[in-house]
Amino acid sequence: MSEMTDSSRDYRVEHDSMGEVNVPVDALYGAHTQRAVENFPISGLTMPRPFIKALAIIKGCAAEINGRLGVLPQDIAQAIVFYAGEVADGAYDNHFPVDVFQTGSGTSTNMNANEVIARLATEKTGKSVHPNDHVNCGQSSNDVIPTTIHVSAMLEITGQLLPALNSLRDIIQTRATELDDVIKTGRTHLMDAMPITCGQELGGWAAQVNAGIQRIESVWPRLRQLTQGATAVGTGVNAHPQFAQCFAEELSRHTGIEFKPADNPFAALSCQDTAVELSGQLRTLAVSLMKIANDLRWMNSGPLTGLGEIMLPPLQPGSSIMPGKVNPVIPEAVTMACAQVMGNDVTISVAGQSGNFQLNVMLPVIAYNLLQSIKLLGNSATVLAQKAIAGFSVDREKLAEQLDRNPMLVTALNNIVGYEKSAVIAKQAYMEGKSIREIAAMVTGMTPEELERLLDPANLVRPQ
Repeated sequence: MSEMTDSSRDYRVEHDSMGEVNVPVDALYGAHTQRAVENFPISGLTMPRPFIKALAIIKGCAAEINGRLGVLPQDIAQAIVFYAGEVADGAYDNHFPVDVFQTGSGTSTNMNANEVIARLATEKTGKSVHPNDHVNCGQSSNDVIPTTIHVSAMLEITGQLLPALNSLRDIIQTRATELDDVIKTGRTHLMDAMPITCGQELGGWAAQVNAGIQRIESVWPRLRQLTQGATAVGTGVNAHPQFAQCFAEELSRHTGIEFKPADNPFAALSCQDTAVELSGQLRTLAVSLMKIANDLRWMNSGPLTGLGEIMLPPLQPGSSIMPGKVNPVIPEAVTMACAQVMGNDVTISVAGQSGNFQLNVMLPVIAYNLLQSIKLLGNSATVLAQKAIAGFSVDREKLAEQLDRNPMLVTALNNIVGYEKSAVIAKQAYMEGKSIREIAAMVTGMTPEELERLLDPANLVRPQ
């Protein structure tokens, strides 16, 4: 390796099996990564931080096990472990420039990590650490990248998404309890329906979020299965026979999450069904959050010509031309994030079909979209809980007024006067702008006391 200078930039000359390559002199990566930078100027998107973190953790755990099994010299193994840890901590993120849209196995990103860790270990310890022979010992991109998808997703779900969802569910449930005495007009088809309490309505949201948590957790038995040790095609060639099991145990110790070798390494290499399954559960969660966000937008609409049931916290001016306008910006942002997650799921589903024979060849885009979906949903849950649901107020007077004029209260008379007569009462009350009680008294001859009991919204929201 030699260093050279041209008129625009300093670079060094490195070589690989295909020949010499000019690499920026200050880059920690080597020839393979440089070729990838030159070959894939496609999106400008690079693999996300959680993916690089998980990849480096995997490299460190692999080196630890290879040293323990006598496959690597202890000094080299420990050098790799140390500098893989620094990469995992984010100290060298600017040395991972490879585009998401690269070779389908993610080999370029795997080699990027191998080269960075090898160079750090070589420069700082004086030992000759090779990216392939040492850092990639007993591994293949074909098992490293699928393993990284599972590990990074698991770490982000347990560390970010589930805590955010648990908090969202709890905040919704707290507000549901606070507002359980507030009765409002229910709506079906966006039209007036039978009464419901605000607590019942919000309790439905909390149940949606809780079901989303359960759906995601249902994927864990498969997400915790790792491809590592399968190497190139699933047979484990070039890996120590005990590597897969020992690696899973070491990774479990390092992360606090119980991982295990894949039940079938050939299936784990050739398909990404677990990532597709997880993405489907994330899509379902996105559908739930979009429903909740849109309910909030409708309930907040107005203040004069909309429903005006609630007032979301005012966060910023809503218009560049209309003074005083305040918009439901948090629910709007959440709906856009949810739309992105739904689109990501389509991409992941298409990519999941690209498991040709022994390897899926759309691994990087699966990883990118899956991690983006997890991040978007976690952040959306947090802002929706803290900046919208926790602080909205309820216009109790307006709800009571709307409820008193709700013609659908007549449904409570169906069993007494029949559907058709009830319909006549509802239509007349609506046309004359009067309450159901007034018209029902005239049409049925029932006493005010009878109608008060039958049409009391408090009885209708919790029928005996």
